[in-house]
Amino acid sequence: MPSLTFIQLNDNWNADPNVPAVEVHAAGSVIQLCFRLAHWGHPAREDEIGYLTFDGCQAWRLGATNDEGWFRGQCRYSRLAPKWGEFYELVGDDPLRDQVSGWRPAPIPEPTDRHFLFYLRDDTFECLARHWSFERETPTVLIEDVVAAQD
Repeated sequence: MPSLTFIQLNDNWNADPNVPAVEVHAAGSVIQLCFRLAHWGHPAREDEIGYLTFDGCQAWRLGATNDEGWFRGQCRYSRLAPKWGEFYELVGDDPLRDQVSGWRPAPIPEPTDRHFLFYLRDDTFECLARHWSFERETPTVLIEDVVAAQD
């Protein structure tokens, strides 16, 4: 396997490991992943939502690999990623990137060579984007309704 490095990006925050209530929104070359934040072991309120925003996106995917599949070696990065449940940037040669289906082009795709990967409870989110940012806030009524509906 060529040299591939996993750089953990979620410092002092993470998605709720039980009910992350994931949503993906796309507009232009921007993809946004919304999820309930973990409030134990991290400084977050119980109702706080995290927003990962990816600018200059080429493509994204939300795959079905969960933690059980990862630990059983069914995920293409199972033997390479440091651990499950974290947000990473993958740096270096990655012949495994395109060995999975389900990549969706951004509405207005832009070329990029950065690869982001977030292992959630029941899903794996990936995004090819130029830049990322993280924000948190107490949900609006609309977000609260979505979160409550998925509990």
